[in-house]
Amino acid sequence: MPRGVAAANGSGQNIMTSSTIDPSFRALFTPKLVTILREGYGLRDLRADVLSGLTVAIVALPLSMAIAIASGVTPDRGLYTAIIGGFLVSGLGGSRFQIGGPAGAFIVVVAAAVERHGVEGLGLAVVLCGLILLAIGLLRLGTFVKYIPYPVTVGFTAGIAIIILASQLKELLGLSLPGKEPGPLVAKLIALAQALPTLNPAALGIALLTGGVILVLRRYRPHWPGFLIALAVASAAVSLFQLPVETIGTRYGGIPQSLPAPRLPPFSLAKLIEVLPDAFAFALLGSIESLLSAVVADGMTGRRHRSNCELVAQGVANIGSALFGGICVTGTIARTATNVRAGARGPVSGMLHSLFLLLLVLVAAPLAAFIPLAGLAALLALVAWNMAERHAFATLLRTSRGDAAVLLATFLLTIFFGLTEGILVGFGIGALLFLHRMAQSVAVESLLPPVEEDRPDHVDGDTRLPYDAALATDREIVVYRISGAFFFGAAAAVGAVLDRLAEHPKAYILDVSAVPMMDSTAASTIEGFVRKAERQGAAIFIAGAPPPIRRALMGHDLKPPRIRFQPDLAAAIAAAKALEGVAIGEETARSALPSL
Repeated sequence: MPRGVAAANGSGQNIMTSSTIDPSFRALFTPKLVTILREGYGLRDLRADVLSGLTVAIVALPLSMAIAIASGVTPDRGLYTAIIGGFLVSGLGGSRFQIGGPAGAFIVVVAAAVERHGVEGLGLAVVLCGLILLAIGLLRLGTFVKYIPYPVTVGFTAGIAIIILASQLKELLGLSLPGKEPGPLVAKLIALAQALPTLNPAALGIALLTGGVILVLRRYRPHWPGFLIALAVASAAVSLFQLPVETIGTRYGGIPQSLPAPRLPPFSLAKLIEVLPDAFAFALLGSIESLLSAVVADGMTGRRHRSNCELVAQGVANIGSALFGGICVTGTIARTATNVRAGARGPVSGMLHSLFLLLLVLVAAPLAAFIPLAGLAALLALVAWNMAERHAFATLLRTSRGDAAVLLATFLLTIFFGLTEGILVGFGIGALLFLHRMAQSVAVESLLPPVEEDRPDHVDGDTRLPYDAALATDREIVVYRISGAFFFGAAAAVGAVLDRLAEHPKAYILDVSAVPMMDSTAASTIEGFVRKAERQGAAIFIAGAPPPIRRALMGHDLKPPRIRFQPDLAAAIAAAKALEGVAIGEETARSALPSL
């Protein structure tokens, strides 16, 4: 029946019924690009998207190269990721404003994967990551990503920021290490401290110049492309004064002026198994980051994204990126926010951002060879500083000991053990705290005898029965009112209350009208209480149970005649009193029989 349609019952009364019509598969997975085209997309919209797409491309150009270098791959791979992955995310995604590309949050996990499996192994892990994201989206599991606790996201983001900052110290200071730079944070810092005598003043000066230009422009000209201008100034300074500073050209030989031909990375069963943990780590982080970015865009625009459609697009984008030699693709919060602030009207802006990046690669790639690595390190250091969410971190530490524990556990594990460990342990602690809080919210109230609401002598023509003095001292009915989510975390506490049955009444009433959910553990607890009451010869009434709770109880053989369901507490009390009256009458009749 359609929502809000009136139907007539047998007595001719009109009853309003409502039903939720689940959206179709096609509706849930229709890209937002199709949505805006259906709404009507005109020349004015295209003009706005061209300007916003160009703005985001200018921001994404230096960031994509810097993130790729920090991830242990060549800078061109970061550009391929933004071009191919960004185009597919915008064209197929469930968010109007999402900008896809390489993200700073992935630096840690991508660099670790390159260290373990090489660039070819990284490509295979990215393909598997895409397939995992496709499966998550198509199975409609994207909604569950939203259950990641907020302290976990703040904790692992802050941890990643610390690791990114530490990874850029070598380039910021122009240090020379005798061997390979260690990966673990403590070993890295020790090695860098020992290399301080090799500090390059020119590199440090270029890093300070780059960071200073970015901060000044952010303060006085926030709408100017600060990253690009700062790198241009730093590159000009290095070339003009012939400073002894490493550049993209001296280390990587520049950037090709074309896209590579697509190809699958080499794979075997053994290699698939080897890179699978990294693929799951990419998928976990990618789903969290992309949906967080989509939520940020929703908050800025008042629109709503489709999370599962977005994850499907992320999956396709990662596969496409890997085919062209790119790295992991995800939604990028800073670039997405820039897209919104620049006046984007829809996904066309993100697609144009990728095309503008491609144009810049084809035309201006030789200029990238002059970009100093110290300047890119300064850029990433500022990105890490902004990622850290310092205000949110401090707020969580102050507000709740439980949230602070989740935050610090995630933060410290991310820094010293790994991102996956930090997220999983933080989520586990958060889940346990949630269960503890939910268990504490469940209350069992004993009403003996039951207290009814005030009412007048005459209600709709019905007159109260004459006063019965026996009811004033009637302790033959015990009412237990349970409130809150009744699940396995609270079952032990509720069971302990119900098991302390000092009274031996004729009837028990369990009022569950304030119980929103009940799992099998809770139903089993009720069944144990019923067994004990049955041994005492007491009747059991369940008041106010909605259909889902009735089904849970009946699944544990709690059905008439073992228990009696009543629509509310008043009806249960009336039925219990009527049952008590019948029992008293039977006892009186038996006592009147002559003895033989």
